[in-house]
Amino acid sequence: MNSPAMDRFGFMLKDVSRRWVRYFEWLADQIGMTITQAKVLVFLSNHEGIKQVRLADLCDTDPMTLVRVLDRMERDGLLERRADPNDRRVYRVFLRPAADPIIAEVNRIGEKARSAVLAGLSNEERMQLLSMLEIIQKNLIALASSGEPRRSGGRAIPSESMRGGRRGPLGSARHRRS
Repeated sequence: MNSPAMDRFGFMLKDVSRRWVRYFEWLADQIGMTITQAKVLVFLSNHEGIKQVRLADLCDTDPMTLVRVLDRMERDGLLERRADPNDRRVYRVFLRPAADPIIAEVNRIGEKARSAVLAGLSNEERMQLLSMLEIIQKNLIALASSGEPRRSGGRAIPSESMRGGRRGPLGSARHRRS
């Protein structure tokens, strides 16, 4: 089905995503955080002990950029890196207790962003939107797994199984300490 509405589909997805990120960045800036720092904290709260390189992938951040972010957060006492017992070249990242109130604040602003962005939608409409986005995500994962989509350089777009599940910076946090 090719219609003017469907021609706008990709543009709308990208524009909504871009604007969502900008709004969250603005809220995060008000608590002295960058979006990358917020992502690190939320991902670590859900994947504590994750390999540093995997964390960069989940945060959609260049590994070298993430090193600078982690250096600062480690100096601030929010996290620590430990050598992987099975591979000396690998570091795993863990939260420190000082991160707990900041994670709570990131989750608070995430909820604020969700409420503001989804204002005007009923709970039923929110669930329908989520369901439709999950179908689109599932289709994209299947396409990426088949190697069908290609980037301009000829490489296949990584599948979710290769990149791991993504949770936005607004996901809920659960805490584990070692």
